[in-house]
Amino acid sequence: MNGAEFFDERAQQRVEKLTLALGFAGAIAALFWRGWPEAAGVMLGGIVAWINFRWLRRFVGWIAKLSLAQAGQETPRMPNRIFLQMFGRYALLGVALYVMLMRFYWPVVAFVCGLFALVAAVLLEVLGEVVLAAGRRMLA
Repeated sequence: MNGAEFFDERAQQRVEKLTLALGFAGAIAALFWRGWPEAAGVMLGGIVAWINFRWLRRFVGWIAKLSLAQAGQETPRMPNRIFLQMFGRYALLGVALYVMLMRFYWPVVAFVCGLFALVAAVLLEVLGEVVLAAGRRMLA
């Protein structure tokens, strides 16, 4: 593993942790601002975003490994479980939305706000890297 791959792995781990932390912080804020149903919606959205990111990360890793392993073949093969997990991400989102709307009446807007915990985590990671790079240039 070279330095760039190690950095990417660490950055992805930070994004995972930040997603959960921001989902939890958003749930705490929603609890005090709107009440427990909204807090539960935000937390559920943050957890679904975290699971979605982990599955997407695993899917991309499998695709990269398969492409390297089958580089010389004319028609590379992909196991069905990879496709199932890729589409399982969307099924998870659909089931979560269906259950919220039809069974528990949790606020969908709060759930969507929880999903944005992943977007916020990625933006914070990028911003942190930009600030660190600028700091390194100033010191050099």
